[in-house]
Amino acid sequence: MNLVLASNNAGKLAELQVLLAPLGARLVRQSDLGVGEAEEPHRTFVENALAKARHAAAATGLPALADDAGLCVDAFGGLPGVDTAHYAERFGYPKGDVHNVRALLEQMAGVTNRRAALVSTLVALRGADDPEPLIAVGRVVGEIAREPVGAQGFGFDPVMFLPAFGKTFAQLPAEVKNAHSHRGQAARAMLALMRERGWMGSLP
Repeated sequence: MNLVLASNNAGKLAELQVLLAPLGARLVRQSDLGVGEAEEPHRTFVENALAKARHAAAATGLPALADDAGLCVDAFGGLPGVDTAHYAERFGYPKGDVHNVRALLEQMAGVTNRRAALVSTLVALRGADDPEPLIAVGRVVGEIAREPVGAQGFGFDPVMFLPAFGKTFAQLPAEVKNAHSHRGQAARAMLALMRERGWMGSLP
């Protein structure tokens, strides 16, 4: 039983495979099926996630799951938002997690309001023409640290400080992160929707 993941991000694949284990499906990255990345022209997470899921489902004929996630910084009016993956490129750095973190810390030098949220929007489709996509959102609020701390996770995890734990996401064991992260919240909500709509055990 396969569910195509409309992402080539190995970190997302690993997290979602664990979080969605109760579904009984194997997540397969679209790149492993020869599918290229979809265009993401929209300005909201949900629109981009839907576009990615439809693209993957149409190309493979499989049910699809897409995750559009990003960092929303209060001091920047919610940006970088949907542009999170390409944040570093705005400042002349190559695309990549390390460069994204570096660019963010440089832009926040001297900024006192460090509040930010990590947001994950999951969209699942039974097929490309599914008129009733499942949509689940997770959101966690924290503060941007002054420097990267921790070696776990990916993306902005090393600078996303959680006051409740006194640590960044990158300092937390995977099981603790998954229990409290934006993607963990979204995945649990998605599983509840799949149960409600009869997806469990019905995937091809």
